[in-house]
Amino acid sequence: MDQVKIGFAPTRRNLFSATAAIEFANLTRQKLNQLNINYVDILDINQDGLLYDDEGVNKIAEKFKQEQIDGLFIANENFGTEYAVARLAKKLNVPVLLWGPKDECPAEDGSRLRDSQCGLFAIGKVLRRFRVPFTYIKNSDIDTVEFERGVKDFVRVCNVVKVFKNTRILQVGPRPFDFWSVICNEGELLERFNISLSPVPIHELIVEINKVKDKQSADVKKVMDYFYQNTEVQITEDQLEMVAALKITLQNLCQFYGCNAGVIQCWTALQAEIGILPYASLSLLQDEGIPFVCETDVHGAISELLVEAATLGEHRAIFADVNCRHPTVENGELLQHLGVFAYSTAETKPILPPRHFVFDYPGSIAFLAKKTNYTLCRFDGDNGEYSLLMGNAKGIDGPYNQGTYVYVEFDNLNRLESKLVYGPYIHHVAAVQTDVVPILYEACKYIGVTPDFYDPIEEEVKAYLAGDLAKYNKLVHK
Repeated sequence: MDQVKIGFAPTRRNLFSATAAIEFANLTRQKLNQLNINYVDILDINQDGLLYDDEGVNKIAEKFKQEQIDGLFIANENFGTEYAVARLAKKLNVPVLLWGPKDECPAEDGSRLRDSQCGLFAIGKVLRRFRVPFTYIKNSDIDTVEFERGVKDFVRVCNVVKVFKNTRILQVGPRPFDFWSVICNEGELLERFNISLSPVPIHELIVEINKVKDKQSADVKKVMDYFYQNTEVQITEDQLEMVAALKITLQNLCQFYGCNAGVIQCWTALQAEIGILPYASLSLLQDEGIPFVCETDVHGAISELLVEAATLGEHRAIFADVNCRHPTVENGELLQHLGVFAYSTAETKPILPPRHFVFDYPGSIAFLAKKTNYTLCRFDGDNGEYSLLMGNAKGIDGPYNQGTYVYVEFDNLNRLESKLVYGPYIHHVAAVQTDVVPILYEACKYIGVTPDFYDPIEEEVKAYLAGDLAKYNKLVHK
């Protein structure tokens, strides 16, 4: 949770009890501390430590900008001051979380101290007027599952937004000629989303590989030792040295160009130069938090960044072709590639085979991924429109395949197939071994991308985000 910084701005309105608002703001702070939320407070802004006027708006905005917060948490400790909240949110341009604690029972004379739920309605309307997207947690007691889950989910949403808006992708070589499906609009990605590419030619990669090998560095040996200890190595030592040198070179280039992900022209110019496939190298990079995908699929790398960010990096992704239907399971499908699955996703011991049936070169990696629940996603677009396809699947048994693979079962495979045929998506997907569909869905409102589902679960996802976990689980995890 500490990789995301939240600005905490509890709010009150003068007509209601300031004392009660201060009390509940302090209770909220205590709860955030218990949940290990990394937040910036406003206790130094005024005597109450609350947001309620323009002077506070300006001071809080200045402080939060200096602190470079990733999200804003507005807590209605009583009714709240809707115009102050909206002005603050507009100045900051970060995801906004809105919540108010459930009111206590009215006093014997019928008076009430806070009316925080009513304030939620007012603030929501004014945020709309200001065109500020926001997320809310149901009006609830602070010591509830709904509050804890809502805050933690919001942190994950902020992480997706943060990663997306700060993405720079290393592009090693142009796309393979035959892969027209991975064409992307570099200018549009930069203009609309602040996503930039750092292109380098294959020749520059080769020069850097030779430098790494000439140094005979301990880093190369360390990578080779990792393979020997964790892999059934069926290739020569010289070939393994090249796999290790390629991994370190790509890592160095990412660092040099300030990139958090990469794509590579994985065939066939690369093999002509260094004699190996890059997939085993990519698998290790995937496991170290640098999504690096094949066939220069820029949108695929973005997909991986999003789905991993939704887990706060707790899960690494597989990057897979949606290949072919299961031979006996009606809604089963093969997810496979020559090795662009993170090492930690493996169920069987990885193998470094001397060749793969598609390419007669070493450097691919082979293992069965864990048969568990998956979230699949694909960021893609064409004709100026971008969307994020998402949904769930569960791992199942299936026949052996070369490369990295897993069979998964969908609720209705035809629906996914239709989405991939009609587009704007292609056959490459990113997937993690946990459910983050609601996180990705909520993040879409902040990154300007249309959420899309291959199963009709949008209403259930909305129910989850509104606090109804039971309804979501009933359909999605039946």
